[in-house]
Amino acid sequence: MESPPIGARLFLIGSDASHAMSASLWNPVLQELGSTWRYEAWDVPAGASMSGVRARLLEGDVVAANITMPHKQWAARAADTVSEPVRLSGAANLLINRGSELAGFNTDVAAVAALLGDRPQRHAVMLGAGGAARAALAALRGSVMRVTVADRDTRAATELAACAVGLGMAAEALPWAEAQSQARNASLIVNATPVGKGPDDGPVWGDGALAEDAAVYDFVYAGHVTASIAAAREQGLTCVDGWDHLQAQAAAMVPLLGLASEACLLLTQTLAQIRARH
Repeated sequence: MESPPIGARLFLIGSDASHAMSASLWNPVLQELGSTWRYEAWDVPAGASMSGVRARLLEGDVVAANITMPHKQWAARAADTVSEPVRLSGAANLLINRGSELAGFNTDVAAVAALLGDRPQRHAVMLGAGGAARAALAALRGSVMRVTVADRDTRAATELAACAVGLGMAAEALPWAEAQSQARNASLIVNATPVGKGPDDGPVWGDGALAEDAAVYDFVYAGHVTASIAAAREQGLTCVDGWDHLQAQAAAMVPLLGLASEACLLLTQTLAQIRARH
């Protein structure tokens, strides 16, 4: 990519972007690299007109933007060119300004693939049906036999189940409580909802132990250990929390942004410092 102007910006765009830790993660790393880029949060509420957002991302001082909920599917549609993970998932979490067009990527897919590996899954339960869940599905393609999807928005759950079928998986959308019940016997439970952000939230699957071979992937990161991760650890299960995911997807951005490879180590170190403060 061409060198952006001095003082160029990277954004995090989402309905609650200003409360995320991405700027605290990226700005120290960029400073350590000697970059003049600045990472900024940009709150864009659900339902807002996105035409002005796209136009702003094409301006000359913008390098790229991370996209978080609820705009990841919009980002896939807004991109002029997309990577294969974006095409498969229908969601993008990174838009890179390439002058007259936006290139869409999904580093969430790379993160899930890196953190879960190619471990076969007999049954995955996806709790949540937004962009994060779509990324997890794309990463699981070829390794999961059966998928159950649930979301408070039943239409979103139905659409995600159809996406899973399109990826070659046996899939069904179920009511929330029924999916929670199935999660207790699944081999993989993915929390792609905000459940866990509150310190009083319980495990996303409700009460009860999980299967002995289960793994838990929780996209939520917070200043406390989420109840889903705490329950998985208590049972001695494999688990990945939102902090792990944040680091892995950020590392996947490094080559896409043309940054020096040392940025990956700096990201790991900076995230550890942020986590220690929480």
